[in-house]
Amino acid sequence: MAAAAGGAPLLLRQLFDADTGTYTYLLADVASGQGVIIDPVYEQHRRDLSLVQELGIALVASLDTHAHADHVTGSWLLHEATGCAIGLAAAAGAENVTRPLAHGDRVSFGRRSLEVRSTPGHTNGCVTYVLDDLSMAFTGDALLVRGCGRCDFQQGNAHTLWSSITGQILTLPDTCLLYPGHDYTGRGVTSVAEEKAFNARLGGSATERDFVGHMENMKLPHPHRIAEALPGNMRSGRPRQPEPQASWAPLVRSYAGLPELSPAWVAAHSGDVALVDVRAPEEFNGPDGRIPGSQLLPLPELEARAAELPQDRPLVLVCHSGSRSALATQQLMKAGREQVANLRGGLGRWRDEGYPVETGAPPAGA
Repeated sequence: MAAAAGGAPLLLRQLFDADTGTYTYLLADVASGQGVIIDPVYEQHRRDLSLVQELGIALVASLDTHAHADHVTGSWLLHEATGCAIGLAAAAGAENVTRPLAHGDRVSFGRRSLEVRSTPGHTNGCVTYVLDDLSMAFTGDALLVRGCGRCDFQQGNAHTLWSSITGQILTLPDTCLLYPGHDYTGRGVTSVAEEKAFNARLGGSATERDFVGHMENMKLPHPHRIAEALPGNMRSGRPRQPEPQASWAPLVRSYAGLPELSPAWVAAHSGDVALVDVRAPEEFNGPDGRIPGSQLLPLPELEARAAELPQDRPLVLVCHSGSRSALATQQLMKAGREQVANLRGGLGRWRDEGYPVETGAPPAGA
């Protein structure tokens, strides 16, 4: 994790959902391995969970800056997968929140913490999360890059938002980096100094009267997903029906987005799947060995010979490290095969975990 953080004591990842223009933030204290996630998106929970797992982060809490109107939070799904707390302002009144938050609370993760600052005005339940050393803050929709959240629905109030931004966010040090909840033009971060100087709604010499006049005359359409998003967020993202799971195997999605299976599961269910080795013939028959019962179909020939693959069983793709088989998995998925997965870590991990391999040319007809 220290290397992933670039040698810094704090790891920060900014993730993006293109459909809703939403930023999600993952923070982790390198020393302890504990972390938090801010504003996760329901449809991206597999991506977020995969990153948490790949980096070995013990997720302490999934936090939302407010009850969103444009997407459903992924907090419930992350809570279900990791046991992390669900954090949201108590003022939002949502169900399933295990950590109701109020102004002045602190959310700790390892040696680090986030201060909760109440910043209503976009909604009653908006909060900003400020890192303990005041070097960064996560403003949700209260303050955006050169803009701010709208005030014309969901308890919005321009006078309240002016007070929140000027009293709780722009009073942070000028050097404090501000990470917004949304942006639609690729702007991922700003600073207190920048917004004081250049925010057209409230920066420079703008007064509260200027700000309110601007906000009350924007005439924006309602978010097109509001009818779905608000009820979902009032349940903290808990679905009305359980998500359907893959029926044939406990698939794990890598951060790259590919379905993977562990050697342990594959070894225990080898009779239920078809193992397809995509290495070259000399590797398949060479000293590294192969998994007993696996079928050789080299990666360069996979597309042309796809008809040779078994149709009656799910496919598990194998290579030396899991790299070439990942590409094979991707190709088969694009071709429409649904029950397909990559063997995580490839033959190397299979062998390291003590599962059998065989060497030499297979018997004639095998």
